[in-house]
Formats: sequence, C-alpha cells, structure tokens
Amino acid sequence: MRTGGEAPLSRTEQRNPRTAAIDRMSSLKLLRVINDEDRTVPGAVTGVLPVLAAAVDLAVEALAGGCRVHYVGAGTSGRLAVLDAAELGPTFGLEPGRLVAHLAGGAAALTDASEGAEDDEQAGAAAMAGVTAGDVVVGVTASGRTPYVRGALASARSRGAHTVLVSANPAAPLARYADLHVAPDTGPEVVTGSTRMKAGTAQKLVLNAFSTATMVRLGRTYSNLMTDMLPSNDKLRDRQLRILADATGADPARCRGALRDAQGDARVAVVMLLGQAGAERARCALEEARGHVHAALTALTGGPAPGLS
Repeated sequence: MRTGGEAPLSRTEQRNPRTAAIDRMSSLKLLRVINDEDRTVPGAVTGVLPVLAAAVDLAVEALAGGCRVHYVGAGTSGRLAVLDAAELGPTFGLEPGRLVAHLAGGAAALTDASEGAEDDEQAGAAAMAGVTAGDVVVGVTASGRTPYVRGALASARSRGAHTVLVSANPAAPLARYADLHVAPDTGPEVVTGSTRMKAGTAQKLVLNAFSTATMVRLGRTYSNLMTDMLPSNDKLRDRQLRILADATGADPARCRGALRDAQGDARVAVVMLLGQAGAERARCALEEARGHVHAALTALTGGPAPGLS
C-alpha cells in the first residue's frame, strides 16, 4: 500500500490489465500478447516527433559549432545510449569524443547489472566535469526520476549546456531540469515495471532517430547513402565501392580510382565524379559547403546538384 507522501507511480510501473494472465498462457499466446503491446510503441514515438525535432536541431547546432553531445543513463536506458553512441563512428564517420555516452557504473555495467549506481546523484554530476556551454546533454531514463541522471542534468545546466530528457513518463520529475522533454507514453509494461520492454524499445527508436537525423542534417550522408562510413574491413570496403557506384553511376574501376585519389574519402570521391573535379578542388568545395555533398556539387556545377535527388 502506498502512503500519501510517496511520488505517484509512472505509467511504466503500473500493472497492465491486458497481461494479468500471462503466467497461464501458452508460448504462442504469450508472444502474441507481447507483440500486441510492442505494436503500440511506434505510435507513442510519433506523438513526440515535434519535440524530438527540436532536440535534433540543438544537437546539429552544437556539433556544427565544435561542441559535443552527451548521453547519460543507467541500466537498460544507459546501455541503449552507449550502443547508439558507439555506432556513429562506423556508420557516419563521426570523430571520437563528439558524442559521448556516460553509463552509471561505468563500462562494467554494460554486461553486469549495477543497479545501485543509478542512485548515485553525485556520480552523475561528476560525469559532467568536461561539459561546456554549448554542449547538449541528453538524459535517458524510463521513469524520468533516476538520481544519476538528475545529477547530470542539473550539473550540465549549471555549466550552460542545453539539456534534453528522454523518458517514458510525461510527468517525469526530472523534466524541470530539461529544456526539452521527449516522453513517448508507452504505458504499463507486459511484466509490471520491466522497462527493458516497451519503454526500452521506445528509447531505442528515439535515440536511433535522434542520432541518425542529426548525422544526416550535418551532411554525413549523400541522399540515403552512407558516404561517411568507415571501411574498416573487406565487407565494408566493398560496400563503400557500391555506395560510390550507386551515387555516381560510375563503373567500379573509376570508383576505385576516385577513392584512391580522394585518399579513401567517399564524399570527396562523389564530388570528384559528379562535379568533374580533381581531389583538391572537390575537397575545398566540401569544406566551403560544411561537408554537404549537394551544396558542394551545386557550387561546382553552378546549378542543381547532379546525380541522386
């Protein structure tokens, strides 16, 4: 029984009347119930897209201006944040240290539960020691009340950083520490309070969309092609060649030659091939266009960028 002095439960912690009999279901029926609940998550995310777009704009401004983006979280939320951050280098060529994930309990908490670490508000504040004005700090917590995240957001705000809260609780107590609150209302979980399920799925969708949209807005793709991916093995080197061929229509031999002259930079190679320019001229055009291939091509050709629309 709850007393009057306790904070109300978030919807993620309430019992789900649709799943009360799951311990008496067959495997197939249980999976169908889980799947039915999971299908509600994209709709919940749809409802927060306008505020998520505002968060993307903050991140684009920060990264374009030489500042950083930080993820902060604990448990499942923190692990999802680490995963999202780790994939931006190989996928978009984002330089190390530009988007940093801070996980309560440190690297060991990735594989071994460290639930007590989420209560350490001072550790969250300490994790923000390198944050400066102009950075963006994104706190990720399903309940919207994790002390580690509270410490981080409060410290980040005091340092002049922009703050964003990603939760599954529209009434999150930590919203007062955030400039923006992205809160898809995923409701009660299949297993009461197990936010690794619907809330976690929503957080992954939000973080993937946030980081991908930010990278695209920064010119880290050409059309929908990963021109900035890091070709770190044979499979990825083959993919880079296919990307260049798809982007330009050039044959593999020309693509290899352009990549060689561009010192492996596929964006430069695209501009070389479509803009009929040498490597140095293509590189300068990209620098003037702040890395955006379409803008660089428009500047070189004096008209709409050729190739993909």
